[in-house]
Amino acid sequence: MIFPSLYIIIYNERVMSLGIIYQTNKQTGITYAYENEAYWDKEKQQSRARRKLIGKIDPETGEIIPTRPYKKRDAKSSQTAKPGPVPIANVQRRYYGATYLFDQIGHVTGVWEDLKASFPGIFKQILSVAYYLILEDSNPLSRFSHWQRRHVHPFGDDIASQRSSELFQWMEEKDRMTFFQRQGKRRIEKEYWAFDITSISSYSQALCQVKRGRNKEQDRLPQINLALLFGEESGLPFYYRKLPGNITDVTSLRQLIGEFDVMGYSQVRVVLDRGFYSKENINALFQHHQKFLIGVKLRLKYVKEVLDKERDNLQVWSNHHAQFRVYGISRTIQWDYEQHRPYKRDTLTGKRRAYLHIFYNPEKAARDQVEMNDYLTSLQQDLDLGHRKDYRMKDYDKYFDVTHTPKRGKKITPREEAMKDASRNYGYFALLSNEVEAPFDALSLYRSKDIVEKGFGDLKERLNFRRMQVSSELSLDGKVFVEFIALIYLSYVKKKMQDAGLFAKWTLQGLLDELDSIELFEAPEHGRFLGEVTQKQRDLYAALGVKPPSL
Repeated sequence: MIFPSLYIIIYNERVMSLGIIYQTNKQTGITYAYENEAYWDKEKQQSRARRKLIGKIDPETGEIIPTRPYKKRDAKSSQTAKPGPVPIANVQRRYYGATYLFDQIGHVTGVWEDLKASFPGIFKQILSVAYYLILEDSNPLSRFSHWQRRHVHPFGDDIASQRSSELFQWMEEKDRMTFFQRQGKRRIEKEYWAFDITSISSYSQALCQVKRGRNKEQDRLPQINLALLFGEESGLPFYYRKLPGNITDVTSLRQLIGEFDVMGYSQVRVVLDRGFYSKENINALFQHHQKFLIGVKLRLKYVKEVLDKERDNLQVWSNHHAQFRVYGISRTIQWDYEQHRPYKRDTLTGKRRAYLHIFYNPEKAARDQVEMNDYLTSLQQDLDLGHRKDYRMKDYDKYFDVTHTPKRGKKITPREEAMKDASRNYGYFALLSNEVEAPFDALSLYRSKDIVEKGFGDLKERLNFRRMQVSSELSLDGKVFVEFIALIYLSYVKKKMQDAGLFAKWTLQGLLDELDSIELFEAPEHGRFLGEVTQKQRDLYAALGVKPPSL
């Protein structure tokens, strides 16, 4: 066979290949050509591949039409441009109020300054795409050209679909890390950081991190995992990691702890759900002197000991919190600390003080009972029909005995003692911390991690990122970063709306539409004229912590 686009080279005694790979965009029908370079990763001891977009395929001739190189002079011009307003060349009337709001949020949060320092040549393009993603709810980037003609935005010009792909590919990892470092240092000692992971599905077969894993949304597509850090008090995200789709929550935490050191984060405080719990992770958090609050399972030995001892005391009025409608106690425990030291070939052991918080929620107990009844019924139905599911195999044997006799056939008998034992812990849950001593302080802090779940929802729904629609690693990295920037702005607005009680009268979209209606009129030789700003709009700006626009 003849491979006209495949080349073989020899490097360091390993056979490597350069080739061209073709991929069709399902939305546009355009086929793109990528230069594929295989190389040997010394650290991971496996072959990997790099891809570079080289052009698109002419549907009639089949030839590759080269892409135009991204205009780097834009970067230089943005750095060397003289200060002052851009001269007005045309008569135009554009919407201004919502993008003005985002400009001000960028200065309040430091995002504008940090992006400019990290991406001096393209930060305005990044911001314009982020603004579009927020204001054009769930619309694809192909509509940016239409949107930008009617809106004032930082870049002030069109970013065509092909240019946006090149923009995504132009963002380098070192520049993203610079941005994360700058953002993290603004809040590092002021708040706890909530950390969680979600999965994002993909149709692409060309992305090396797209794997089949435990999809939390029961989606059958392969996926990548996205880990997010949110500030508990500010409600703002400031760091993310892109992970292979088959990576579990437990293993990802140790990598995160290592990256804290790389970014210069010290005295970190993290809030984690119980999916991140393992003895190794707790030891790693102690070792790196990082404060934590984490959910723990009731079946752990040290948790069972405290719960069995305090079960009766827990449900007394003096341990009840009226606002949370929950009973809670806290007990100091000694954590059995271990640190393996490979360089000395030994294990350092000792005791570390920790606080175990145990809670009882009567409403949760009732819900647990209903959910368990439904679950046991579904187990029995599986056994009756002979359709056992792999992920339930342990529970079939735990809660039921199945026997077969020649006369009566199959007989399914519930194991009552196992069911009673499970019911003893309905309504109970536990948290572990090495800093927070009061139980309801811990509960309030732990519940704040819901901001991460809401952030995931905003990414997937509002910012249209439920499915990845990119065909190269570089494009994916860049698009995730721009989506992340948009999420910062969106989270700021939602947090301010919540603090000011605006959700009682406004939806997020309704508020943005109200501000977006403010116009800016421009005419050569006459200047700029701001449209009318109503008192209602002025009040909204004030509630969002921003001064109303003026010229």
